[in-house]
Amino acid sequence: MGEYNVNKENIKGIIFCFLMAIPAWFLGKIMPIIGGPVFSILIGILVASLLKDGKKTFQPGINFVSKKVLQYAVILLGFGLNLQMIIRVGRISIPIIVCTIATSLIVSYILCKALNIPRRISVLVGVGSSICGGSAIAATAPVIDADSDEIAQAISVIFFFNVIAALIFPILGDILGLSNSGFAMFAGTAINDTSSVTAAASSWDSIHRTGSAVLDSATIVKLTRTLAIIPITFCLSLYETKMSGVEGGKKINFLAMLPRFILYFILCSIITSLFDLAIGKGVITGRSASMVTGFFALMKKVSKFFIVMAMGAIGLNTDIVKLIKTGGKPLLLGASCWISIILVSLAMQVVTGLL
Repeated sequence: MGEYNVNKENIKGIIFCFLMAIPAWFLGKIMPIIGGPVFSILIGILVASLLKDGKKTFQPGINFVSKKVLQYAVILLGFGLNLQMIIRVGRISIPIIVCTIATSLIVSYILCKALNIPRRISVLVGVGSSICGGSAIAATAPVIDADSDEIAQAISVIFFFNVIAALIFPILGDILGLSNSGFAMFAGTAINDTSSVTAAASSWDSIHRTGSAVLDSATIVKLTRTLAIIPITFCLSLYETKMSGVEGGKKINFLAMLPRFILYFILCSIITSLFDLAIGKGVITGRSASMVTGFFALMKKVSKFFIVMAMGAIGLNTDIVKLIKTGGKPLLLGASCWISIILVSLAMQVVTGLL
């Protein structure tokens, strides 16, 4: 884990990003439809415009947070994934998830070529739309070496369609005559970010008075989608390694293709699954079980806070003028991916007999 060490020159910037993330975190709690990461990016951009050259003393720490803390967040995200539960409960949704992910990635690839959109922005918007919004972007960005402007651009696009989805999906579900299970599958496979999935599903439960049935089901489907981070990052890492090997005339090291932080993410998921199994079987009971469950819940919160913190650092490194000037094509790309996912999600429910 030597590559993840904190140096003395990073401390000021890390503390600065930590303090900046606190108001963004609480604003995200107050307005979950927007979310902490978006607030953090906006605060970062605002602070950067005020400080200008004054942030130089914090820059090493800001760079550390935008890269390494982002990877810490993905690692700890693994504590929110019980692989056994997802495989057991979410297996029905897997064909739909595979088709929606494939559709989004194909659409992003085609439009990248047709509209001459920068490749890394296309990849980030494609995986963010199809997998799990900000978490997928956080996992993918280090693999493709995306810069702060590209990450901010992708997060902004995903946020825009998250808000729309959270507001209109319950209405759209009623218009389409979806059942509770059908809406859970629809929300879980066609909304980008987990926070917006829970917002839409909670609204549906409130309107139809179903308790938390749809929310629970939609969340499991969404967590199943999150698992796609593993093969997607592996394939992207393979592609990036192959390209750098070809360009540099080097042999490809297949052992190094999967980023180390993704390996740690998988390890955390396996640990969570094993402990949950032990608790379910009664091997771990009472206070010990509560401590284990509490630890996993804490790690999930830390993961979310780290994402907020990293997004603030990315906001500090973002060129707002460039972001506005180049925003049109990525927004069109995001809309195309999102609409395609909606149509494929509904079509696959018809094909599989769920709708």
